[in-house]
Amino acid sequence: MPQYLLNIIQPVGVVPPPEDLEPVMRDLDALNEEMRTAGVWVFAAALHQPEATTVVRADGDGVLITDGPYAEGAEFVGGFTMISAADLDEALAWAGKLAGVLGLPVEVRPVSQAF
Repeated sequence: MPQYLLNIIQPVGVVPPPEDLEPVMRDLDALNEEMRTAGVWVFAAALHQPEATTVVRADGDGVLITDGPYAEGAEFVGGFTMISAADLDEALAWAGKLAGVLGLPVEVRPVSQAF
C-alpha cells in the first residue's frame, strides 16, 4: 500500500498556551487512534521550532555544520504523520481530518521509495 507523509505546517514562534493546546492534543490523540484502528497509521512525531535545527552539508572531503534551518521562512514543518493509504484520495481525506483537528495546513506528499 502506498505511503504518504502528512506534514503539519505551522507558523514560526507561535506556541499556543496550555489551555488552548490541551483540547487540540486530546483530539489529535483520538484521530491517531482512529488511524491506528483503520490500519493506516505508521508513525507520527512533533518537531522542535526551526532554531533547534542543525544543517550538515558535504564540503569537499569533510562536512560543514551550521546552526539554523536550511531556509528561513514564516512557516515550518512542526510535525508529521506517516500513513499507508490505498490512494491519494484516501490520504487527502485523512489529511483533511488532521487539518481540522489542528487548525493548521497539512501538506500531503507521496513517498516515492523507502531507503
